Amino acid sequence: MARRQASVKDVAALAGVSMGTVSNVLNSPDKVSEPTRLRVEDAIRKLGWSRNESARQLRAGVSHSIGMVVMDIANPFFTDVISGAERAVEERGLSVQLGNSGGRVDRERAQLRLFEEQRVRGVLLAPIEGVADYLLQLHRRGIPVVIVDRAGDDLDCCSVSVDDLEGGRLAVDHLVGTGHRRIAFVGGPGSVKQVRDRRLGAELAVGAVPDAELVVVPTTRLEVGAGVAAAEQIAATPVAERPTAVFAANDLLALGLLQGLITSGLRVPDDVAIVGYDDISFAEAAAIPLSSVRQPRETLGERAAALLFSEIADDEGEHRHEHVRFSPELVVRRSSAAPVGTHRRGGPERRTGPTARGRARS
Repeated sequence: MARRQASVKDVAALAGVSMGTVSNVLNSPDKVSEPTRLRVEDAIRKLGWSRNESARQLRAGVSHSIGMVVMDIANPFFTDVISGAERAVEERGLSVQLGNSGGRVDRERAQLRLFEEQRVRGVLLAPIEGVADYLLQLHRRGIPVVIVDRAGDDLDCCSVSVDDLEGGRLAVDHLVGTGHRRIAFVGGPGSVKQVRDRRLGAELAVGAVPDAELVVVPTTRLEVGAGVAAAEQIAATPVAERPTAVFAANDLLALGLLQGLITSGLRVPDDVAIVGYDDISFAEAAAIPLSSVRQPRETLGERAAALLFSEIADDEGEHRHEHVRFSPELVVRRSSAAPVGTHRRGGPERRTGPTARGRARS
């Protein structure tokens, strides 16, 4: 039979004091004489008792935690965002409870409900889509929310994001600048706003260049396996129609593309150049270092936590929501370098037939 866990009552009985005295030793030790405090602490050690912090916080109606939900906890981008948020939260003596939606709306809602029940101080949320109704419910419970990695101008809360439209434009401007005219955009699902914005930025860059074309290769996930599958699709395309460069919606897709293209016998960047997004540590460490659009990952988490604590500390109701947007930076490495003294297949020097001007196609 399992041994019964000791209680405060047991501690009080062993120490020969009241339960109120035990409470004072734990919460206001200066109110208790030293001999009594030592007796209570000795009883706690002998019984191996520890307080149920969760239950205590629920009775007090307040938690010492911040809830945080991300789309994919296995993605190093979100790992870095979480790290930045944890550092800022721990500096204030609190902790972060993590939730992983896995890109599923039902899991995201379940995590938010759990945080609501636990009465967390606030929530940092990297959302999938359509969270406005649940944000309103959390606000009614007095739980502030900050949106992370997505502009929240349309929501009644603070947000911290990166200009993904500009990031997409930077990536494709670089590729057309090195001679590419047939470029693939690999990414999805389209329900993720960041993916839509990055694709739109790519389309705007292509639209500004005569004879450039964007070929859209949709994926259902933002992971390595989806990148490998996209690479196989690109490699199977006839040479005359094959994109000479790829802009991937994130670095996990880009790493999968690199693996899949090399396995298919294509050279990177000679046959197909690659630019990813996020600039996770694996991008630089890849066998062929990946060019990538860098986001200030840890800074996103830190700033989001700061905005959340600003709202938590507002006792006068004077808080005004802020929407902080950082600018991305393109980091160019070997995966998108133009071969010296050569022209890109598909560039204006090699085209013989009519092409669409600045068009995008799926």
